[in-house]
Amino acid sequence: MDSGSIDKNSPVPYYYQLEQLLREKIENGRLKPADALPSEAELCSTFIVSRTVVRQALNKLCQDGIVYKEKGKGTFVAKPKLQEKFIQRTYGFYQEMRERGLEVESKVLEHELLESPAGIRTLLKLSEGQKVVRTSRLRSVNKELVMFTTTYVRSDLCPGLEKEDLTNHSLYQLLWDKYGLKISYGHRTLEAVAASKYEADMLKVPRRSPLVYLESVSYLENDTPIEYFEAWHRGDKCKFAIELVPAEEMKRRKPPHRENSTFWSGIPSKQAVSFSDRTDK
Repeated sequence: MDSGSIDKNSPVPYYYQLEQLLREKIENGRLKPADALPSEAELCSTFIVSRTVVRQALNKLCQDGIVYKEKGKGTFVAKPKLQEKFIQRTYGFYQEMRERGLEVESKVLEHELLESPAGIRTLLKLSEGQKVVRTSRLRSVNKELVMFTTTYVRSDLCPGLEKEDLTNHSLYQLLWDKYGLKISYGHRTLEAVAASKYEADMLKVPRRSPLVYLESVSYLENDTPIEYFEAWHRGDKCKFAIELVPAEEMKRRKPPHRENSTFWSGIPSKQAVSFSDRTDK
């Protein structure tokens, strides 16, 4: 492994310098996903540092998801995390990934018409007895399972939606093509959570693994709420980029609909779980 060097006269800690050297080799492609890093002993010899320094550097890279360790085998370069923008365009996850040249696959777990649960009625401003289409899907990008989603869509605005195939199609594109409904804007919250047994089983990760939990309500141009969804993203596969915009632009954006809505005071996770008829936590 062609290496840089540790500046022994620098006040910057040795482990940080080593971490940056290794990170640079990974980011510039000299070390590729699944490539093995040199052993701890080799790194000690190459950079003339102690094993403690090497372990500190490798542990930090592991924490950041840049590398991963396999017991008895060594340390390997991890695949880059899927990046999503927190300020997203309104055409949805499927189209965003496809536009970036990524292969998106969905496995539909449930797709049915049902009476809207109480919490969903509040968020979508429905009356008791009105129905929604609930769709739960496992989403994969480039053959990597990255998230589990459950979506509730108002059935009064898109009759027959429960009969449509959403295996490998965009929900938002279907709403536009068939029903003439265009998502205009939405409001989302993001939360770090630990995987319950149910979510761990769905996403094939150990229980209590870190997940990014996202909730969203989407609106039409006339301010009618049409969709509520919740998504659990694997923390080891995804990261979110938060986009900053000028204050003047934010003032022009539509404000959150806070009246008569529990969503903007934060729906507790247990309540969100009840929307999906789950009790295991």
